[in-house]
Amino acid sequence: MLALAFIRDHPELVRAGAARKGEPAPVDELLALDQERRRLVGEEEGLRAEQRQRSADVGRRARAGEPGAGTTELARLKSRVQALEARRQAVDAELDRLLLLVPNVPHPSVPDGAGDDDNVVVRTWGEPRRFDFTPRPHYELGERLGFFDFERAVKLAGSRFALLRGPGARLERALTSLMLDLATREHGYEEVAPPYMVHRACMVGTGNLPKFEADAFHVVEGDRFLIPTAEVPVTNLYRDEILDGDRLPIRHVAWTPCWRSEAGAPGLDTRGYIRLHQFSTVELVAFTRPERSLDELERLVGNAEAVLQALGLAYRVRLMCAGDMGFAQWKKYDLDVWAPGLDRFLEVSSCSCFADFQARRANIRFRPGPGERPQFVHTLNGSGLALPRTLDAVVETYQEADGSIVVPQVLRGYLHGEDRIG
Repeated sequence: MLALAFIRDHPELVRAGAARKGEPAPVDELLALDQERRRLVGEEEGLRAEQRQRSADVGRRARAGEPGAGTTELARLKSRVQALEARRQAVDAELDRLLLLVPNVPHPSVPDGAGDDDNVVVRTWGEPRRFDFTPRPHYELGERLGFFDFERAVKLAGSRFALLRGPGARLERALTSLMLDLATREHGYEEVAPPYMVHRACMVGTGNLPKFEADAFHVVEGDRFLIPTAEVPVTNLYRDEILDGDRLPIRHVAWTPCWRSEAGAPGLDTRGYIRLHQFSTVELVAFTRPERSLDELERLVGNAEAVLQALGLAYRVRLMCAGDMGFAQWKKYDLDVWAPGLDRFLEVSSCSCFADFQARRANIRFRPGPGERPQFVHTLNGSGLALPRTLDAVVETYQEADGSIVVPQVLRGYLHGEDRIG
């Protein structure tokens, strides 16, 4: 979240940032409540000082042989202090609630725009494969080869769930291993295996709640949530901690299943292995000093790109415009891979820098040096990569006319040397 002092000092900047994102921001309500709170604090402090003075006076008069003198007025004063305290606490609670509704202000380098058409392609890599036959979509190829069993998935859990079988399950496992190995062996991330369910405070800490509660799977028992990505538990690893500045940057990678209700996407990508309630990602998460966070973002994007390059998949990198960037993001890139069977790009990664927006919500700080005052870290995350759509792109890119799939060279070691599926 944004600091209340920042909103107080820069209200127009916050309003403009929210407008660029197309988000509401209760700036006027916050400023009015902030003014009310400061008035209440001043009055409460004045009354407490008077209460201490009168209490001392009552004690002196009791010792002088006047027991009970002044106690009635002292009781009335105590009651007034308690009423002010209750009012101030109510204002504090409302301030906290409203602060969670204010979106992050976009970085100045983020382009203006309202949606997908306004995002900026900053680079492309690779050339889409040319076919001498009409390429098939992944769901046709996968069903023919026994990758997918959508009908039984529906029987088990309903629509927007998938079941992988045989070669499909093995191929996704190979992709997972490749991504984790690249992140840990070449890019310096420490692998973690977090819980798949988190407390409400963790979802608030990353900015998923309260705004996106309708998109989350809520487990009523214990007021917990199934994670939408590993970003949530991994970012909250250091919630309410002060980190040693010498440890930064801290970089983690985690494979997890993820759950989203997709409440805001009815009718989109209802066929195939694309938009699901449950899917898997390999997630990259970083914690860094504020002055280095944008450099860390570029590094993280490059780490995600390295997976696509290793697989030989054509892709593009887009800088997201303010209106298509998200509530919590400060700056964001999307990686889109070309899927020739679908004849379109598929988003396989969103790489974001949040500045101190998440760190303030989760209270994650670092001490720059011995004896120095703690500061909030900057947090980053990105998929490296989302597995279903990466699998789709591999299947569609490496298909042959007979319906078989050539296994990319980089995956063959994970599949015991297998070079073709079919």
